Amino acid sequence: MQFLLAFIVVVPLIGAVAALLPAPPGLKGTSPDQAVLRHGVTVTGAILVAAIVLAAGFDHDHPSKMQATTDISWIPALDVRIHLGIDGISLPLLVLTALLTFLCALYSYFKLPAGPSPKAFVALLLVLESGTLVTFAVLDLLLFFLAFEMVLIPMYFLIARWGGAQRQAAAWKFILYTLLGSVVMLLGLLLIGLKSGTFDMVALATDNGRGLTSSVQVIAVLAIGIGLAVKTPMWPLHSWLPDAHTAAPTVGSVLLAGVLLKMGTYGFVRILLPIAPDGMHTFAPYLAAFAVVGIIYGSLACLALVRPGSKGDLKRLIAYSSVGHMGFVLLGIASMTPTGVNGALFANIAHGLITGLLFFLVGAVKDRYGTADLDTLSGATGAALYGRAPHLGGLLAFAAVASLGLPGLAGFWGEMLALFGSFDPADGLSRPAFLTFMSIAAFGTLLTAAYMLMVVRRVCMGEKREEPHLADVQAYEFAAWTPLVALTVLAGLWPAVLLGLTDPAVQKLLAGGKS
Repeated sequence: MQFLLAFIVVVPLIGAVAALLPAPPGLKGTSPDQAVLRHGVTVTGAILVAAIVLAAGFDHDHPSKMQATTDISWIPALDVRIHLGIDGISLPLLVLTALLTFLCALYSYFKLPAGPSPKAFVALLLVLESGTLVTFAVLDLLLFFLAFEMVLIPMYFLIARWGGAQRQAAAWKFILYTLLGSVVMLLGLLLIGLKSGTFDMVALATDNGRGLTSSVQVIAVLAIGIGLAVKTPMWPLHSWLPDAHTAAPTVGSVLLAGVLLKMGTYGFVRILLPIAPDGMHTFAPYLAAFAVVGIIYGSLACLALVRPGSKGDLKRLIAYSSVGHMGFVLLGIASMTPTGVNGALFANIAHGLITGLLFFLVGAVKDRYGTADLDTLSGATGAALYGRAPHLGGLLAFAAVASLGLPGLAGFWGEMLALFGSFDPADGLSRPAFLTFMSIAAFGTLLTAAYMLMVVRRVCMGEKREEPHLADVQAYEFAAWTPLVALTVLAGLWPAVLLGLTDPAVQKLLAGGKS
């Protein structure tokens, strides 16, 4: 187990270096480009297999216990250690990252976005995967920060070099927002480490803030929370996200929505809730308020984009929907209850599966029509995907109803549990305030249903027109999308698989390291 976790976080970096080297003559295939793309599929596939084996070998009877741990001294003067480990909170995110990166590599093998060298593309994809996996596996505050920052450069280049229109401006906006937020976050992490005398996240969580004064906790939560909120993204620090998604290539959008946004909310759960509980208690009502504003704002922005004549971009609409969905995650965290935090973690995974699928599908629609503009897609009587490409239309409708939180699919449970957490927040939090937040968020679910059903009506329905043939789902698309569909259904019908992992770990985290 220890070797497997080290293998999972290190091999993508080795694979990234190997991708830049010349391919051996016997492995080139028809071309060096094909060889490096096959290399990307092989490495990400190996990581996925290792992650599945790690999940199978995980002690499911004790998911609150840190497992597969490695603890090696790295910088003794600062007591910084290479400390890795997983529990029921981090394991699902680790497997999700490995799955989505493999599916993106597989999709890119057949549909590489237009841009420079495939070698650079594969190398950046693998560096991005490594940084994300390390973020979810590391148990040292400074290493967490380094991994958190490690993903910014590859994502910047994926947007700037392989993106669409306005890609340079979107890439600059993405990296400037996230870097500025990270500078503030680093100050908060250093404050905690220097005041408590350790950067070890397990020791700090066990101490549960007892070694930090209330004022230090408040300052730390404010500083770290700003950096995490930018990456989440929380309203009003979200404005980089729609531009980044609109400009990014399909696989960039999938990884940005499916994996990178989870790093911010994971930081709230792993660092702020257990290490600075008094500071979180102070800011919880404000976090909940920003969360519900984000839910309503994201939904209203989507309704404005889907309105006929607004020239709304379908990728931009899905990006704004992410602002709303991540609002539910933040609301669950702000409740500071096991129910709400479990809902937040469930919604994280569900959002990764469903929004990853949505961006794959929107990318496919854009490839076929040459545009993601809703007015152009709709035309006079609708794009009529049901009639022209029935499998593609059916999958888009499925992803849309999953995103709006239909019971029986993955999107339902996380949002419902986040609302339940707000119904009865942690002791000391204002229940009337959180009941108000819950009511506003519940209204947001109705707005979500409205804009998603309007997307289905405008893009999928309409009269079948005599137009050039439109390709339906191809074999490689079917291979890349089927796991996301299956897991969306499985998580919706059998939520205990995920909640059984997260709940004991969350209970321990909120109890100050005591099971």
